[in-house]
Amino acid sequence: MNYLEDFHKAYDEDGRLLSRHGQVEYLTTVKYIRECLAGIPEPTIVEIGAGTGRYSVTLAKEGCRVTAVELIAHNLDILKSKLDGSEPLLALQGNALNLTFLPDAAYDLTMLLGPMYHLYTREDKLQALAEAVRVTKQGGHILVAYCMNEPTVIQYVFGMNHLREVMDLNMLTPDWHCISQPKDLFEMVRTEEIASLDAEFPVERLKLVATDGATHYMREYIDAMDDNTFAKWMEYHLTICERQDLIGASHHTLDILRKI
Repeated sequence: MNYLEDFHKAYDEDGRLLSRHGQVEYLTTVKYIRECLAGIPEPTIVEIGAGTGRYSVTLAKEGCRVTAVELIAHNLDILKSKLDGSEPLLALQGNALNLTFLPDAAYDLTMLLGPMYHLYTREDKLQALAEAVRVTKQGGHILVAYCMNEPTVIQYVFGMNHLREVMDLNMLTPDWHCISQPKDLFEMVRTEEIASLDAEFPVERLKLVATDGATHYMREYIDAMDDNTFAKWMEYHLTICERQDLIGASHHTLDILRKI
C-alpha cells in the first residue's frame, strides 16, 4: 500500500498553507527563501518534494528559474495546472533519494521542504541530504524542513488523548521519542538529530528557524484573528522564530545551510 500517495490524494496541502495558521509557516519560509536569494540577479532554484507547487510556482511566476521535483503524480498534476506556460519552471517526477537526472552543483538554492517528513531511517535522511548538497552550487543555500518531536508528544499524545493508543502500539521510546513507520506518514525529529545529519556534509548552518513556533498550539485562535491582530502575531513570531531555546517546541523547523 502506498500510504503517502493515498494521503496526498485526500489532503489539501494548498488549503493548509492558505489558512491563517498555515500562513505563518508559509510566510516565514518565504522570508528566509528571499534572504537566501538576495543579491543573486538570476537565481537557479530546485525544489525537491515540491508538492502542489506553493513555493515553486510562486517563485517561477516572479521570474526565477525553477526546477520542481515531486514524487507523487497527483501533486505534480496540480502543480502543472497552476502554470500558463510562460513561467521558467521545469516540473519533473522524481524521488529525493535519487536525483541522478539533475546535474552536480547547478543550483543557487536547493529546497527540501517536505521529503524529510516522510523518511524514517537515518540512511534515507542522509541520502536525501547528500543529493541536495550535490546539486547545490558551492556557496549556495540548502533549506531543509523537519517535523519536530515534542509538539507531537504534547499536542497529539497528551492534548488529543492518544497516550494509551501510542503506548499500546509501542510508538514511543523510553525517552519519549516518537517511533514512526510509513503507515504513520510523518517522521519526528529533535534538534540534535538535525545537527547530527548536518555534520556528515560540507555545509555550515546559518540558522535553524521555528517556522510556525507556538502557532499550532493555538490554531483556532490564530484562524479567528482579524487582519490587524494577525499582522501583530506575525511580527511577534518573526521576532522570536530564531531563538534557539524555543526551536524544539515548534511543529516545523527550517534548517538553513550553506555549501562550503
